[in-house]
Amino acid sequence: MRRHHGSYLGLASFPAIAAAALLIAFLLRFEFAVPQNARNALLYGLCIYVVVKSACFYFYRLHRSSWEGGDFSDVFKLLGANLSASLFAGLVAFGVIGPSFPRSIYILDAIVCFLLTAGCQFSGRLYKEAVMEAKSAREGKAILIYGAGVAGLTVAKEIRGNLKLGMKVKGFLDDDPLKQNQTVGGWRVLGFGRDAARIVTRYQRRRNPIAELVIAMPSANGKQMRVAIANCRAAGVPFRTVPGIGELLNGKVLASHIREVSVNDLLGREPVRIEAQAIQSEIAGRNVLVTGAAGSIGSELCRQLIQFNPGKLVMLDQAESELFMLNLELQQKFPGSTALQEVADIRNLPRVEEIMATHSIHCVFHAAAYKHVPLMERNVLEAVENNILGTYNVAEAAYRHNLAKFVMVSSDKAVNPTSIMGVTKRIAELLVSAMPLDGGPRRTVFVSVRFGNVLGSNGSVVPIFKRQIAAGGPITITDPAMCRYFMSIPEAVLLLLQASAMGNGREIFVLDMGEPVRILDLARNMIRLAGLVPDEDIEIRFSGLRPGEKLFEELKTDGENVLPTHHEKITIFRSREPLQHDLARWLKELKRLVCYRNATALKSHMLTIVPEYCGTRPVDSEHVEIPMHA
Repeated sequence: MRRHHGSYLGLASFPAIAAAALLIAFLLRFEFAVPQNARNALLYGLCIYVVVKSACFYFYRLHRSSWEGGDFSDVFKLLGANLSASLFAGLVAFGVIGPSFPRSIYILDAIVCFLLTAGCQFSGRLYKEAVMEAKSAREGKAILIYGAGVAGLTVAKEIRGNLKLGMKVKGFLDDDPLKQNQTVGGWRVLGFGRDAARIVTRYQRRRNPIAELVIAMPSANGKQMRVAIANCRAAGVPFRTVPGIGELLNGKVLASHIREVSVNDLLGREPVRIEAQAIQSEIAGRNVLVTGAAGSIGSELCRQLIQFNPGKLVMLDQAESELFMLNLELQQKFPGSTALQEVADIRNLPRVEEIMATHSIHCVFHAAAYKHVPLMERNVLEAVENNILGTYNVAEAAYRHNLAKFVMVSSDKAVNPTSIMGVTKRIAELLVSAMPLDGGPRRTVFVSVRFGNVLGSNGSVVPIFKRQIAAGGPITITDPAMCRYFMSIPEAVLLLLQASAMGNGREIFVLDMGEPVRILDLARNMIRLAGLVPDEDIEIRFSGLRPGEKLFEELKTDGENVLPTHHEKITIFRSREPLQHDLARWLKELKRLVCYRNATALKSHMLTIVPEYCGTRPVDSEHVEIPMHA
């Protein structure tokens, strides 16, 4: 209703503006005393100018322009509309009235009309930036914005125009020497980031304390963010940040989206580039199945997939409560979408086939897996049944039902594995790459996508550290030298979707994880983000390597060939694989050993096709070679 009200107001104002502009032009021309012989020209001119100019303004849709948010693009639009309106109105007036219409009126009217329309257009903005800014300066909490770039200026302007935010901008901090003591949008750059403590102290002495610092550097890398956070912490006041580039829509920063600084900000990874059209063509209108849908990766997969408008999004998991909550979230965020829940265990092949047949599945993203390394060392049978046999069940069902594509989520722990979990994921990669094991025609495209740790996933180091910090410590770390690759969950899933659109069959895609992060540095940064001091407020203890753990993760094996793709963050690794009939024979023996429930024999059997295993081998391990081929 407010939008329609503004449109009607604009329509009603056009005739009044046109009439007022012409009348003022005549008054200026005749020094506010229009003679009798010119009054007929004025009356005829009013009739012509009101009609012609109102039509031109309507054609340029000026009635749709906001009276509160005018900018330079609106100025050019107003100028074009006024020039056109004055030209057409002048031509009609010259043809109807003739030489008795004063020639100077054409120019005076155009100038006055432009000024009047611009005044109306920008009146709301002038009110906001003058009257409301004065009110905000009296009532809002004082803040400093760290970053005087486009993002910082946008945030400052939105704060000035939105009293509901309850903030007032006192100035900027910026580490660019060229911006020092400059004025940006009406606010001064008060100093460098390292001056934050001094500037905050100065305002406190003036009894006008700074309540908060806002970091507005969405394109900052990890090192720059860490420096900014350290400077803000030194100031001794709370600080938050605006979203990173990957979270922004069309480059706009919304002041209402200011949030707490997170661990993701410390990584400072570049925003992910995806070929949305390629993904759209794979997903739109087609029925997609996600296994392990209630997990960290699976749930984010569902959130991303549903935005590409699948015909059906079928979410499979055996965790019914988490599956139910995910479905509620998707219904709320994407009303009208077709998201369906299926409670099932991937170890149950008939049930998996039933789901694929019932929903006419086109492609499957297989994210269901046991992933906790120390836990799987003590539960070898369950790791084998779920990660190997469960994966084979889903892949076999996909092949039997002629699905177009099968995409498996793999792990960097499959590279030179030291753990049972890593071994099972490597074997799963081998099985997926070799499908179908019966040597039949390859109707389904089978690919795997391998990446490292994702920040904030269930059971990962970040939520564990958060709980330990909240409990007052200590934080437990395996070893001071331990390093891991990290990326955010949304980034990992976007690259997973991109890789899936690129797959032609048998590829193992590896995502660029950037530089490895030392876990000790991550822990200390998380303690600082909580406003505490490492080793003083929160103790850090070293517990030693647990069974199956590595100090350093890898993303490729020694025998693999690295092949580039057209995407800078995705590469392909091809390795020597067992022959299909050899894998089929090996899998049959694996199933037999599972029935006997002998963990030692199972481990020995698995290591026959994962010779790169670097962990502890069973004492009675029998090394049975399976023929390999390139």
